[in-house]
Amino acid sequence: MAATAPSTPPPRSLRVRQFFLARQPILDRHQELAGYELLFRNASSGPANIVTDLSATASVIAHTSQLGLQKVVGDSIGFLNVDAAVLMSDIFEFLPREKVVLEIVETMKVTPEILERVKQLAAAGFRFALDDVITESEEVKQLLPIVDIIKFDVRDMPLSALLTLTPRFKLAGKKLLAEKVESMDQFKVCLALGFDYFQGYYFAKPVVLSGKKLSPSQISVMRLMELVTSDADNAAIEEAIKRDVALGLNLLRLVNTPAVGVRHRIDSLSQALLVLGREQLRRWLQIMLYAEPCKKGHNMTPLLTLASTRGKLLELIAQKLYPKNRKAADTAFTVGIMSLMDTLFGMTMESILEEIAVVDEVSDALLKRSGFFGDMLQLAEYIERIEESDALIAPLLAKLELTSEDLYQMEVDAFDWSNGIAAAAQQQD
Repeated sequence: MAATAPSTPPPRSLRVRQFFLARQPILDRHQELAGYELLFRNASSGPANIVTDLSATASVIAHTSQLGLQKVVGDSIGFLNVDAAVLMSDIFEFLPREKVVLEIVETMKVTPEILERVKQLAAAGFRFALDDVITESEEVKQLLPIVDIIKFDVRDMPLSALLTLTPRFKLAGKKLLAEKVESMDQFKVCLALGFDYFQGYYFAKPVVLSGKKLSPSQISVMRLMELVTSDADNAAIEEAIKRDVALGLNLLRLVNTPAVGVRHRIDSLSQALLVLGREQLRRWLQIMLYAEPCKKGHNMTPLLTLASTRGKLLELIAQKLYPKNRKAADTAFTVGIMSLMDTLFGMTMESILEEIAVVDEVSDALLKRSGFFGDMLQLAEYIERIEESDALIAPLLAKLELTSEDLYQMEVDAFDWSNGIAAAAQQQD
């Protein structure tokens, strides 16, 4: 199912949706989702279409009512970068002030006009963060009484500087946000320093633990997946679900979420099996593997959200490219959601694939990022790390014969869908 190289498109003027969008999770001290930073990169190329990333952000803010901020961040808060040009514009009437934090970029010069404008917006109910603070400069001191959150790039900042600065800002009553947190060790250091929020993909990094065992609930789900994959009859599957009461209840809760799209409430397991079908049932079981740790104080909602977003995005891409091939869409979803199971289980992906039977296309995508499904998975991963990988997105989009507009719409739909899944998971007993 390799994509053929597309013909070169004609030049076109910059439009609002000619950008790449990423949302990066921001977690609190309990590892629960506190918000998302929304990052935008210009998707145009060539000297005639060069615009700054912040200009792209301004275009997006100006069209928030059309783009649907609620779909992107759900019930969370959206963090948006702003510079002097954005701050002095009139675009803020489009923004729901209770849903955003405005991040003042580190390169912005603080003039008396800017300072007055920030004070006006703060008085109007907008919240501010100072991005990438590296020292207690005069400009930082000017803005400090107005802002709520101080952000530090912990990847590039020496520990000695953090030890000096963090107590001062905590004493001033400010919340601290550590960004570019890439390992659990970094997270623990920042936690000890009193940071309130954490941004980075440390929570999605697999940590292989020797002797790691699956929980009883995960074992039940895995056995059910085996029954579904081996074409066991519905009676056998229903009987297996009934043996785990909590599993049956949680399955019914999940399949009755708006994300499933059924018109009438599903009240029984037999009805769920008939309505969903085997492939849909398998995907809900895959989701439940991530949802199970959300209970009993072990909140894994960020991992669940990331995995379900990948799964849905890959499914939508496959549907777009091969609208008559339902199997391709189901396989794409499986690749996306299984791509984080090594993190979920604390096992190598090779070990997981010895336990879960998958076709070669899925195995190649998960282990080597190769083939059609591997390309889609790489695209999802590049988007998540857009700050480091934005140059890699356009060539891969071209290979898949997708436009930035296609990608944007599918991302928003995937975000919206995964928000619903996470909300349903948190309602489980």
